Amino acid sequence: MADEIYDYVVIGAGTAGSVVAGRLSEHGKYQVCVLEAGPPDRNPFIHIPAGVLYTLRNPSINWMYPGLPSDGLNGRAISHARGKTLGGSGSINGHIYNRGQAADYDGWSASGNRDWRYRDVLPWFKKSQCMLGHGDDGYHGSDGPFTITDIDQPDPLCEAFMQAAGAIGIPRNPDYNGKSQDGIAYAQRSVYRGRRVSPARSFLYPALKRGNTRVITNAHVQNIILRDNKAEGVNYKRGDRQSNVLTVRARKEVILCAGAIASPQILQLSGIGDAQHLKNIGVATTHNLPGVGENLRDHYAARSIVHIKDMQTINERARWPALFWEILKYGTRRKGALALTPTLVYCFWKSQAQLPHGDIQLTFTPASYPGGVQSGLDNFPGATIACWQHRPQSAGYVRAASADPFNPPQIQANYLAEDEDRSVMVAALRLARRIIESDPFKPYVEKELWPGAHRQSDDELLQHAIRTGNTAYHPVGTCRMGPASDANTVVDDRLKVHGIKNLRIADASIMPMIPSANVNAATLMIGERAADFAIRAAT
Repeated sequence: MADEIYDYVVIGAGTAGSVVAGRLSEHGKYQVCVLEAGPPDRNPFIHIPAGVLYTLRNPSINWMYPGLPSDGLNGRAISHARGKTLGGSGSINGHIYNRGQAADYDGWSASGNRDWRYRDVLPWFKKSQCMLGHGDDGYHGSDGPFTITDIDQPDPLCEAFMQAAGAIGIPRNPDYNGKSQDGIAYAQRSVYRGRRVSPARSFLYPALKRGNTRVITNAHVQNIILRDNKAEGVNYKRGDRQSNVLTVRARKEVILCAGAIASPQILQLSGIGDAQHLKNIGVATTHNLPGVGENLRDHYAARSIVHIKDMQTINERARWPALFWEILKYGTRRKGALALTPTLVYCFWKSQAQLPHGDIQLTFTPASYPGGVQSGLDNFPGATIACWQHRPQSAGYVRAASADPFNPPQIQANYLAEDEDRSVMVAALRLARRIIESDPFKPYVEKELWPGAHRQSDDELLQHAIRTGNTAYHPVGTCRMGPASDANTVVDDRLKVHGIKNLRIADASIMPMIPSANVNAATLMIGERAADFAIRAAT
């Protein structure tokens, strides 16, 4: 059978891949093929906001990658949820739209990347966005395909928490994606009319209707085809290891959008990476690029959990018989607990007053989860404050474990490896405790369950974080953007892989440093820029 040929082959139909394919299709001049290793996005829990509690533990739409034990966690290993369906992690995430601080992107630019300052990337944030409700038009788009809304169901316990933050000097911020991030606010979210706004439904489905885009699901990429250091196409299998190898070829570019975990693995299996590592796993080196898979950063979250009194929480609303009325409200009006995101309130602040920019983030929700993992609800009235550091210094890696593309890669996040990360984590837990102990919130506290009032010293709080913390699901940085003179970088500031023609990467893996935010918004922006770079290069 003859190979299929397209202008562009996009690997991965996640957040950035959906944007890239959609914008290339929208241009009207090109034929685009998208390879997605997962199935179509038909699972109903993808589209119900509260369905995150089920998508995070469903292996049919979640890769659920195992992680390696980390020394900073006393040998504990953390698994990594990544979307395995159209929309990728944008179809299983917590719906939060959070760009981060201007200083994040100014830092990217300062590390040698032209035109990546905040003022440079802001137009691309705005291009994808349709912001409904409040928001400064100078910072928000109004006619993009990706709809963002404010929470439309104020919650009494959330109000008490925000008042408590105000009592200790943290002001309300009407728009944390506007001029300044610092403060506390209800979350801005990718939910519209009670349903998830996914990258696939916003960008990829319109491309399919145009007739110039083909999406192949259950297409597990084996390697990128390289000749004379030029990407010419992609080999993939439709299904399992025993299926036949199929090939698609690209006239113009292969654009790798498989995410911070899979993108470096695919490069390594294609012979692009550290030569010694490739030799160890039995892959011939095509191009020695030591930075591939290095610089993994992720937000590590420790949680405070409170047993609530004299106030209803989501925990009770999600149990029978109350759940019957919640289902009825959602089915008839797209309202109620099922229309809520897993996190309702975001707080951005500093671990030390003299810092120029906030370095910690707290999230609050009137619900609590067994073991602190958002894949179920406790059977008592509970509330959760998750705490993490904006820009962790601890860095890890992603490395192919073997030459078999079906074997999951080795993931070492190195959480809490650096002393600074540990001290900031303790400061964040102390800030959470100050809020819940302040007068507006204190009347609703039956008991502090995590870390527990008996844990008062820095070491006790740190040990709580080490024993119970988890990923915030924000891996980035494994195909780092930067000048070729830096051996730790993988792509240039136009997202082209160093030393390889016609190969571009567009996903969270290119981030030089993790932003002070959930990373889906920044990944949308990266997809917008990558599509523009590709179109400009072709004209």
